[in-house]
Amino acid sequence: MRHIISILVENEAGELSRISGLFSARGYNIDSLTVAPTYDPSLSRLTMATYGSEDIIEQIVKQLHKLICVVKLSVLTDHAYIERELMLVKIATTGEMRSEVPRLAEIFRGRIVDVTPRSFVVELVGCSEKLDAFLEAVGTRHLLEIARTGVTGMSRGETRLSL
Repeated sequence: MRHIISILVENEAGELSRISGLFSARGYNIDSLTVAPTYDPSLSRLTMATYGSEDIIEQIVKQLHKLICVVKLSVLTDHAYIERELMLVKIATTGEMRSEVPRLAEIFRGRIVDVTPRSFVVELVGCSEKLDAFLEAVGTRHLLEIARTGVTGMSRGETRLSL
């Protein structure tokens, strides 16, 4: 099962390395990882997606709590949450794809951000499943390049990750 973990960490050199090292030392894989400073310049918010059973996630959380740099932690997938990811995708647009790509971009609420005689670059924002569905609709033979940010998210409602 996929889990999204959001962590407030001290904004210092080497903290990301310690957290990712914890995963690799135990043989766990990080599916996606995003990090950015928060409104407090001494803290960063790290959001990661990983796959594993409830027992594995529980073990990961326990290990993360032991790290000095971890200020607060939340497993977003334990309650209602919002998830977003950004993707830029370059698509070959010869023949019928020249008219098909704008149609698909509109259906998936994407934007065409670059146009050349042989390609379009489409920007999409949404949950990972939406982005995957767009790629499937385009088809792999037309894909030239893909850049994805990785998932970020936060809990819905009054629940929040703050001090």
